[in-house]
Amino acid sequence: MSDTVYSVLVIDHDVEVAVDVNRALLGLPVTLLRAGDWAEGISSYREFLPQMVLLDSELDDGKVLLHDLFAGDSALEVILMTDRWTQTGLQAAVAREASDLLAKPLDPSKVRQLVLGLIAQAETRRHTKELENQLLQACQFQGLVGRSPRMLEVFSRVRRVAPLFETALITGRTGTGKELIARALHNLSPRSREKFVVCNCSTLTETLLESQLFGHVKGAFTGATHDQAGLFEYANHGTLFLDEIGELSAAAQAKLLRILQSQELQRVGSPVSSTVDVHVIAATNRNVRELAAEAKFRDDLFYRLSMIEIQIPPLADRKEDLALLQRHFLQHFSTKYGKTLKGISRRAQILLTRHAWPGNVRELENVIGNACMMAQGKVICDMDLPEAIRLQTRPDSGTGFMTLEEVQSRHLEYVLKLVEGNKARAADVLGVSRATIYSMLARHGTEVVQKNNPSA
Repeated sequence: MSDTVYSVLVIDHDVEVAVDVNRALLGLPVTLLRAGDWAEGISSYREFLPQMVLLDSELDDGKVLLHDLFAGDSALEVILMTDRWTQTGLQAAVAREASDLLAKPLDPSKVRQLVLGLIAQAETRRHTKELENQLLQACQFQGLVGRSPRMLEVFSRVRRVAPLFETALITGRTGTGKELIARALHNLSPRSREKFVVCNCSTLTETLLESQLFGHVKGAFTGATHDQAGLFEYANHGTLFLDEIGELSAAAQAKLLRILQSQELQRVGSPVSSTVDVHVIAATNRNVRELAAEAKFRDDLFYRLSMIEIQIPPLADRKEDLALLQRHFLQHFSTKYGKTLKGISRRAQILLTRHAWPGNVRELENVIGNACMMAQGKVICDMDLPEAIRLQTRPDSGTGFMTLEEVQSRHLEYVLKLVEGNKARAADVLGVSRATIYSMLARHGTEVVQKNNPSA
């Protein structure tokens, strides 16, 4: 066992309950916290993040899942305490995600046994977290994070070609990290000490594109009041990254091809050629092969650029990396915002796993960054996530986001399964009448197998 000290929070108006628990835990590496009411209990939970909560059932309204009371943290062990212990009460407590229901006065041996089990589980989680942190460090490459086979192949290809490339083409959907791959190629090349210049071709207007890339001389066009070097000259001896290369005009493509072949350029309005020494990395989220086949992109330029091609897989095809990326961004934004966030609740992780991530890693970064800002406690819970993530449908439905009616139907089905089809109990949990339950069932057509009480 490690030297870690674990914490147990007792929420009960009777101070003697906490005294009994403290006596039962003597000699164990446990710190006991006490709260006399619900508001104080929630405040203590958010501040100290105890591994176990012993909650007086009189302070629990019995209407929602217990972990929802504690930010959806399903790693937390919640134990209910009651003066009126029954087998039915135990079943109802477990249905609401309680770990156990203890009878008052508390049995010291039972309390000690439960906490020893907690310590064993917490030790396993602590060791797992240490391994995950080590894995995160081992799976970082030039600012990118990944351990999936496809990303490891991308990293390997970058290492092999970086010392040798003159031109390269990076393809992948928006948000997959094309610029990071381009920077990795530059950083691992012999030109790493020279400039790395970025140009987003999609942001350049047609009239200024050639001037921006190749420069111009005074009087070349209205407003050209002095000679101006272009990005190729600015990046001389270094690397120029041309993002969204598929947006270049035919005229710009022809000039780009000439530079790649001869390393010579002409400023707009000048008959004089000058020599440059620039490595070029192009990137696009479009299918350049299709553009070339449709005569929208020059074949010869495509072949020149794609001598070395690196394809980045979308996040949906590398779900093995999702947990690592979540941890990476959590650490980054915790530091950036000056917070001590310790993790993401299991329920939030499930929602993140279900999402299709059409915006890829950039979308995940934005979601985790937003959640870090919204989080009030030390754990990101499902309610800290954007609404689009929380109300999404399961991926096998193929219908996109759920409507409010679908959310209501899903939740009703979930509660009915927890209470084994008992509609009276479901009505109590949801805080509605039994008639409302029947009305909702008729409207949504929800089918639930009733195991114990078909007539309920």
